[in-house]
Amino acid sequence: MNILLVYPRTPDTFWSFSHVLPFVARKAAFPPLGLLTVAAMLPAHWTLRLCDTNVAPLEDAAIAWADYVFLSGMIVHKESARQVAARCAALGKPVLAGGPLFTTGHADFPGIPHFVCGEAEAVMAEVIADIERGTLKPMYRASGFPAMHATPVPRWDLVRLRDYVTMPVQFSRGCPFQCEFCDIVVMNGRVPRTKAPAQVIAELEELSRRGWDQMVFVVDDNFIGNRKRARELLREIIAWRARSGSGIGFLTEASVNLADDGELCALMVEAGFKKVFLGIETPSAESLEECRKQQNRGRDLGDAVRTLQRAGMEVMGGFIIGFDSDRDDIFRRQFEFIQRSGVVTAMVGLLSALPQTALYQRLAREGRILAESCGNNTDAVVNFVTRLDREILLSGYRELMRALYHPANYYRRVRTFLATWRPSGPGLRLSAADTRAFLRSLWVLGLRDPGRWGFWRLMVSTLLASPAKFRTAMELSIIGLHFRRVANTL
Repeated sequence: MNILLVYPRTPDTFWSFSHVLPFVARKAAFPPLGLLTVAAMLPAHWTLRLCDTNVAPLEDAAIAWADYVFLSGMIVHKESARQVAARCAALGKPVLAGGPLFTTGHADFPGIPHFVCGEAEAVMAEVIADIERGTLKPMYRASGFPAMHATPVPRWDLVRLRDYVTMPVQFSRGCPFQCEFCDIVVMNGRVPRTKAPAQVIAELEELSRRGWDQMVFVVDDNFIGNRKRARELLREIIAWRARSGSGIGFLTEASVNLADDGELCALMVEAGFKKVFLGIETPSAESLEECRKQQNRGRDLGDAVRTLQRAGMEVMGGFIIGFDSDRDDIFRRQFEFIQRSGVVTAMVGLLSALPQTALYQRLAREGRILAESCGNNTDAVVNFVTRLDREILLSGYRELMRALYHPANYYRRVRTFLATWRPSGPGLRLSAADTRAFLRSLWVLGLRDPGRWGFWRLMVSTLLASPAKFRTAMELSIIGLHFRRVANTL
């Protein structure tokens, strides 16, 4: 059986890092972990090929070779997925589609004949048997949320690691919280499920064996959803690093209450975690109450950020504008909070009603849904009737993004972060790619960019005052160029 696994094209978004890729001579930010994991569940005697359209174009010859095309993606991939499906249909090749895009939005793809909704581990044995019998059904729906103990090591041999900036690994699925706008609990449930630490170590060892020694993104919905299991994993990673000498570093996603657990923070830093993405959302207590973000309420969010920075982790933040409780001062309040707290990577997005979420259901009952979400919350598009005047919301959002990523404000925010941050734990090795990126940054950011004076001030002051922070200052300067270009296109 010939199986072609296809990952759609990612548009130019906040997280695509498309404007960073030329600096590091890579083609995409991350490989498609879901497809690589599904590939590892398929029979060894099947022949597999993977086409990540962010790395190489999808050729008609590859589609013609396949008996079946497996297609996956996120909501942001909707248009590209439609194009892939249409090409397969034109060439007479059946498509089996799964992943987040199709789990909550399969009804939007009438041209695709077969779907897997939910987590693949629960249904892949049935799917494989039906493919071999030639009796593939229109729909396979996972019942419940399967344990992760049988999830295999992804098929890293199907991609070229050096095409990517970061490798993804998953430890857990699910989140114990119930934020109204979030679709995590819809897809993965409220009870976090984890792999055994030995499974994650096996994945890291396989990556290391293939020569990977850079950053690994632990792509969990909430890494600390099950703190006991997270601690067990961290201790195993620390022991693995000690015996292997690996130079791998980590980033992940967590809830703000990570700042309450000093022991857990210390273990993360000792294990090599350098960055953590927090859903901060808003400085407005009323909006936090509205969206049921209970874990963020009744605390000083800026102090939580600084606690993690002092522990040795860079905090990346998610922020949302467009709650019913937001007033026309929300743009100023968001800007001031982000600048003051030194959240350099601040993903500010417009609230979007994602399919099947509590927010979507509430707005549908109120007759306020206008369209389906495009999956890119940094598009200046809102898919529901807002309480704040729509034109004020959209224009204020555009102005906020451009102000946040204006060179003067951005470099000031980097300096605020570096002043608080205390680098700790094992350091990442300076690679040849790092050196090339720095040399290119001197030309692009130091000579050609309008913000060059801010760049030079940051580079020189960091090198003189805190040389241990220089690599991070360089990295943030390069990433800032991407964010600035995205902001300027809104």
